[in-house]
Amino acid sequence: MLKPAWNDTHKGVFYSRKGLFYGKGAGGDLPENVIVALIAFGGTLAGTFGGIITSNRLTNYRIQQLEVKVDKHNNLIERTYRLEEFNSILGEKIKVANRRIEDLEKGAKA
Repeated sequence: MLKPAWNDTHKGVFYSRKGLFYGKGAGGDLPENVIVALIAFGGTLAGTFGGIITSNRLTNYRIQQLEVKVDKHNNLIERTYRLEEFNSILGEKIKVANRRIEDLEKGAKA
């Protein structure tokens, strides 16, 4: 036999193996507060997962923007390296041209 949850003044409240139920017997409908709690729980889950997804999208967007900046920076470094290399080649060519000019000037004086 099922025992009442409280004293006999609270009629319709029974314990069963599944927990506390309301109604005429142990198999009654769910109480309103349980339904409200389930709806609130569903809203909490939806809000939590929505926030996680939004945060993840924002993080991915920011990472992509940083990758673009890094690619631009790396391109600038490569261009600077090529310019320095080209500058050193031009410097060597200028030295060779100056030596030729000196040799021609010495040959013209002699």
